[in-house]
Amino acid sequence: MKIYNQLSEFKKLNNAVVTIGTFDGVHYGHQKIIKRLCELAKSTGGESVILTFFPHPRMIIDPENQDLKMINTIKEKAEILANLGVDHLIITPFTRDFSNLDATDYIKNILIDTIGTKQIIVGYDHRFGKDRKGGMNELQQFSKVYGYEIEEIPEQDINDVAVSSTKIRKALLDGDVSLAAKYLGYHFSISGPVIKGDKIGRTIGFPTANIFVEETYKIIPSDGIYAVTVEMGFESGDGSLEFKPTTHNSQLTTYQGMAYIGQRPTINGMTRNIEVNIFDFNREIYGQTIKMNFLKFLRHDVKFTGLEALTEQLHQDKRDTLAFFASNPA
Repeated sequence: MKIYNQLSEFKKLNNAVVTIGTFDGVHYGHQKIIKRLCELAKSTGGESVILTFFPHPRMIIDPENQDLKMINTIKEKAEILANLGVDHLIITPFTRDFSNLDATDYIKNILIDTIGTKQIIVGYDHRFGKDRKGGMNELQQFSKVYGYEIEEIPEQDINDVAVSSTKIRKALLDGDVSLAAKYLGYHFSISGPVIKGDKIGRTIGFPTANIFVEETYKIIPSDGIYAVTVEMGFESGDGSLEFKPTTHNSQLTTYQGMAYIGQRPTINGMTRNIEVNIFDFNREIYGQTIKMNFLKFLRHDVKFTGLEALTEQLHQDKRDTLAFFASNPA
C-alpha cells in the first residue's frame, strides 16, 4: 500500500475507486466498506484509494475538548488498511482551511482533479465539506457532470451489530477489551519503545518492559492487569511510501505475557505506567519497539499492604493468565 501525507503527493489515477472517512478503529462496519472498495476496484481494473484525515476533524473544530482519544494511531490505521488490501492511503492534514472547503470544491478539486475518481463508495449518511453540508444529494448531482458512479453501503449492512467507534472507546475505558475486540474484529493494541523503569519488578521476580506511548491522542484502557500477547522484531521503516502488510514480516516473534496499566499505588507511584511481564523471556530490549495485543481484562488495580502481598497477587495473576491462554489457544 502506498501512503501519501499530502494530497499534492498523489499522482492522479485513471480509474480510482475511492472511499472517504476517519475510520478510527477500522472496525467491522468500516471493514465492510473497505472490503467492497477493494472488490470493486479489482472487478473494474481500478485502484482502491482511501482518503482519511489527521488530526481527527473534531480535534481541530473543537480544540478545547481534550477528552477525545483515538483507537488507532495513524501508523496502526495504515497497518490495518494495508492488511485489508488497500492500494493507496491519502492522509490529508485536517486544518481550519480544509474544513471550510465547500462541497462543490471538495468534489471537483479533490475527488476529480486530484485523485481521478471514477467510483465512490460511502457509508450511509456520509457528510463532507464546510459544516458537513455535502452528502449523497451533492455526490449524485455532480456524478453526471464529472462522470463517476456512487455506491452507498446501507445502514443495516454497516451497523448489523451496532458497531461504532464511540462504543469501542467506552469499552476500552471500562477495561472491557474482549468486547472491544468483538466490535473491532481484532485485538486492541498498544505499541511503543521500551524505556527504563525503576526495576522494582525484577526484585520481586516479575521484571517488566515499560512502554512509552508517544502519541498523546492514543486511547489507553482502564487501569488493571490484562492477559496480552507481545510482538517484537519490527523492521525499522526505510522512509519509503510503501507499507507492506505485517504478514510479510517473517522476523516477527510473539510471546505471552501479562500487562499492567496504573500508577502503582502499592509503592505510591506518581505517574501512570504501561508495562508488561513477558513470559519465558529474559533479554534486554531497551529502545526496541514492541506491540501489546490486549486479550482479556483480569482485575482492577489495587493498593496492597506491601511488596510481599503484591508479589503473592502477581503469582496468582500469572496463573490466571496462563489458564486463559491454555483455554484459548491461538
